[in-house]
Amino acid sequence: MFTGIVEGIGKVRSIRLSGSEATFIIGVPDFFSDCHPGDSLSVDGVCLTITSIRGDLFTLDVSAETLKRSTLDTIKQGEMVNLERALRLSDRLGGHLVSGHVDGWGIIEKIGRLQRSWIIQIGIDQSLGRYLIEKGSIAVDGISLTINRCTGASFDVTIIPQTASITTIIRKRVGTRVNIEIDLISKYIEKFLFHDRGAMPKEPLSRIDRDMLIRYGFGESNGHF
Repeated sequence: MFTGIVEGIGKVRSIRLSGSEATFIIGVPDFFSDCHPGDSLSVDGVCLTITSIRGDLFTLDVSAETLKRSTLDTIKQGEMVNLERALRLSDRLGGHLVSGHVDGWGIIEKIGRLQRSWIIQIGIDQSLGRYLIEKGSIAVDGISLTINRCTGASFDVTIIPQTASITTIIRKRVGTRVNIEIDLISKYIEKFLFHDRGAMPKEPLSRIDRDMLIRYGFGESNGHF
């Protein structure tokens, strides 16, 4: 589990392909020296397991499912990636709960300036868009961000100078894909309320309806609706 507060930027030193899987070797900052083989590491928002450490070089295996689901299949040797160590129970939760299990990817549609900050518009599939709310949280390439505005097909986020300085987000160009993880709380709410998790909700499990509200005193005569 992570917070979406990126701790540093790493450099992809090499990528070894093996069939539909891959092995990444990433150079990391000095303060990641407390990591050990078997630890989880968020790489551009994707939770990977450190398989070996040699100095400042971390080796991480990437499964076929992860390559299919995320943007790691497009990363090239020499590129920079966002890094975050796993959350400890004693840590401050500065961002929001991020699992590192990417839900899909978005495409950067616009990048604009607003005084010292940047406004980025990201297009997404409507299957993910239904989970977004204004002022809600979202992880983009592992960065915990607040949604300014959202439609069914896109959302806007603000990148402040601090975030720009410690992540790779401003280095991206229009048309670039980014990893998206929606707030996991919204997925659990849908699971609890609706039968079919794989499709748009049709039949709610909740028994809270208009008749029930009237029965318990939340009727029109009381001015509630």
